[in-house]
Amino acid sequence: MIFRIAELSDIKQIQKVRHLVKENTLSNPNLVPDKDVIYYITEKGRGWVCEVEGQIVGFSIVDLKNKSVWALFVDPDFAEKGIGKELHRLMIDWYFEQTKEKVVLGTAPNTRAERFYNLQGWTPVGNYPNGEIKFELSHPNWIHRAYYIK
Repeated sequence: MIFRIAELSDIKQIQKVRHLVKENTLSNPNLVPDKDVIYYITEKGRGWVCEVEGQIVGFSIVDLKNKSVWALFVDPDFAEKGIGKELHRLMIDWYFEQTKEKVVLGTAPNTRAERFYNLQGWTPVGNYPNGEIKFELSHPNWIHRAYYIK
């Protein structure tokens, strides 16, 4: 497995992974066009990918301007291998190197993603109007969690 910063040439495979997921699916694949991915990984924040034998099997993107996680998805065939956890660590470490302000995200309730974020130290702080759970992660909580995992 190779973890690295996402490049523009990765977008086709990033989109493929995004459409393979079984939870937090898009009601319409056109809701997240390539131009949005480009904008997020080049101007609003940064993205990371996990590559296995030349194939992107997971990715994460954080939006530094809006202080939020925009995406974290892993191909279901590669789930439970630590890929999501490492993509998350890379993304959050980078985010807190840029700012110490809280970061937020939303995810559907009663999903593996909800359990994942709880395990990574995120705190549920309410719900968005669309029903997603709103999570927050502060820099002190991230550092505290990292200290006890080592």
